[in-house]
Amino acid sequence: MGYQQILMLVLAVIIIGLSVTVGLTMFTQHMMSINRQSIISDMNIFAGVANAYYKTPASMGGGDRTWDVDRMGMWFGYNYDAANNSISNSNGTYVFSSSDDVLTIVGIGTSIGNDGSENVKATLTLTGQDFGIVTIINN
Repeated sequence: MGYQQILMLVLAVIIIGLSVTVGLTMFTQHMMSINRQSIISDMNIFAGVANAYYKTPASMGGGDRTWDVDRMGMWFGYNYDAANNSISNSNGTYVFSSSDDVLTIVGIGTSIGNDGSENVKATLTLTGQDFGIVTIINN
């Protein structure tokens, strides 16, 4: 083989290696983005159900303008874990907590987040009286 042929072979191997690396990086970033969007979507659905619970009178099984996380878990229609105040699905795990008139939902995804070590995470806070929603992406 001549030097030109060896040079072309080495160059082809380098280009293919770089292409595979870039492709894997793009795939990983896309999966992280999809998982983050999925947990935020799930948290918005949970916020809507929680708002219905909050506004329903106690005589009808609702919260009567209070956040009772354990009782509210039955409203979600998922496998609610009362010991951890959480719900899990294929997108991640969602932990519920309340303080005064604010319900907090923390969603922890299944994909590794931006920091490269912990999973995707977002926090949704829901205020009962005015139904104000704030979502923060933590990772």
